[in-house]
Amino acid sequence: MPQKDRILDVLGEQRLLLPGLINAALAANDRVKYYFSLLQLAVAHVEQPEAERPDLKGERASAGEPDSALDELIGGAVTAGPGRYRLPHAATVAARIKTAMHEMLAPFEATADPRTPAWADRLAACLADPWLVDGLADASAIARMTRGARDAAAVGGSLHLLVMDLHKGLNALQASIASENIDGALAYGLDAGDAPRVAAFMRGVNATRALKFDHPGLATTATRAAHRLVLQNDIGTTDAHVLVVHVEGLDATLIYTDVHLPRLMFLQSLLKRWNVDWNDTRSKSDAGFEDGVYHLAFGRLRAASSDELDAYLAWLGSRLVFLIDWNRARKRLRMLVRKNEALKLLRWAAENDVGHMAFLRIGAEQAVFDALASLGKAPTAFGARLDDVLGRDGAVEFLRFALRISAEMLVAGQPVSLVLDELRGELFGRMHSVQQTALDHASEQMALTLEIASGVRDCLLNAKLPGAVERFARNAERAKRWEHLADGVVNLARDLAQHNEQAASVCRIVESSDDIADELEDAAFHLTLLREAASADAHADEAVEALTELAGQVVEGAQEYIKAVEAARVVRRGVPRGDVQDFFESVHRIVQIERQSDDANRKVKTAALSGTGEPRALFVLAEISRNLEAAADALMHAALMLRDHVLNEVMAA
Repeated sequence: MPQKDRILDVLGEQRLLLPGLINAALAANDRVKYYFSLLQLAVAHVEQPEAERPDLKGERASAGEPDSALDELIGGAVTAGPGRYRLPHAATVAARIKTAMHEMLAPFEATADPRTPAWADRLAACLADPWLVDGLADASAIARMTRGARDAAAVGGSLHLLVMDLHKGLNALQASIASENIDGALAYGLDAGDAPRVAAFMRGVNATRALKFDHPGLATTATRAAHRLVLQNDIGTTDAHVLVVHVEGLDATLIYTDVHLPRLMFLQSLLKRWNVDWNDTRSKSDAGFEDGVYHLAFGRLRAASSDELDAYLAWLGSRLVFLIDWNRARKRLRMLVRKNEALKLLRWAAENDVGHMAFLRIGAEQAVFDALASLGKAPTAFGARLDDVLGRDGAVEFLRFALRISAEMLVAGQPVSLVLDELRGELFGRMHSVQQTALDHASEQMALTLEIASGVRDCLLNAKLPGAVERFARNAERAKRWEHLADGVVNLARDLAQHNEQAASVCRIVESSDDIADELEDAAFHLTLLREAASADAHADEAVEALTELAGQVVEGAQEYIKAVEAARVVRRGVPRGDVQDFFESVHRIVQIERQSDDANRKVKTAALSGTGEPRALFVLAEISRNLEAAADALMHAALMLRDHVLNEVMAA
């Protein structure tokens, strides 16, 4: 039996007009929602006359209301006492709301739907609470009529709630009478030229459908009403989350409502490649929805050809899957990164046909924190995010990976456990990379410090040669530049630590090491004052020799520190014993050098004070010695901090 004949058999002869009744009911649904908006905005305009007056001409045309006189209602509204308003054409609107509601109920009466009596009672109860009395509109009654909360005082809730319930029922009726299936869209009453438009829309829907997995949504119905093709897609289960497309000729008008304004703006951003003319978004007050409002937008595309129209419909259909559970994904991502980064990630996921549903299925932020915990790197501070561990850029890059790999693997049928293993492996690699960057800063800083130490040592070695004073001055200038560069490295380490909790330990080491460069730069400066050291006083010569020995020890200590940093790059639990031994030998040698520097410092003091040299020269020698000995102390302190970092945070992880 053909489908159409089977449907007629089920419905019975008296129901042959059901498709027409449903189409009329859907058109009435559009009109009654327009009337609600008209009344709400009229009240708002009277209460806030200084605000820009809204224009609903576009909404009126899209709703199929031909009476242009209603465009005067908002601007002509005036107050008539507390909470009461005189509205032009108010009686007309009241009558048309009543007519539209009966048109919405008619299909259920024709099918003897068991819900019809209850819905009829609710309609009667709502109409018994009129918003228009003696020609005056009552603001509180309008609020009750348009309210979306399920605890409304009226029997069964508000008129707005009844509209939503009837609309859901109409969608189910549409599916039950569909006479054809166009690539998954349930369709009836189409004209000959409608099928390609429906197929184009469904081509997009089906291209990304797999990304929703088993989540409900994306059911599409198509019919012809009021001389235009009407496409409706069931995005999700939220009452005010509705998408309807009217196609007339080469024009496509998108009507979209959402309780989340950011998601509406998100959809608009996904359609930027098309020349869609958006009206001003209308925000409707309604305590039944999140934050008390829902938002309505109209977007019209005037295509230049049928090919362009089909391409637009396909693109629009392909974007709908990225709206499902979008707000939940946004909230979960915000637990890992900042608000703006979360929005950018969702846009990236949509633009790259990755989506966010798979990420939600694997546990979203909990999967990430579990992976961090398994590596011993979970954030310890309350409210800490992933960007506290990996840094802002690192966190975004990792989450792009997580979104992509979870979608690819789950669509391919891979188990969630395998996805989580991939996340752990990627996290380990990225955290290792962060550690390498932090150690890069430590190594670069010490390389600059080594240059300063080597300059001081070389000046002391050549202190008796001609031109020593000029060499001392040139070396001091170079030391100043190197010390400034070393300060810049400290700032880089601080910036990394600010955005990455795991780099904080190495940053503290780099900050501590800054004292070494400072002391050595001071030593280079004090050398420029050493004009009397090359005297005939043998004790002064002994002091310079002792200083040269001390400077050489600092140079060796800096070299050992660089070796320790390089060894720390490969040290972790389970590495060969030889790699660990190289690290600890370098640290041990730095500790020995610090002890030797104490002896060298004493030699300098003994030699300087044993002679009868010029007092200013003795002071300079003592200051240089103090600088070098302090540098050796700071080297040992930094080396021990590096050792503790490796033992407590690297090898213990």
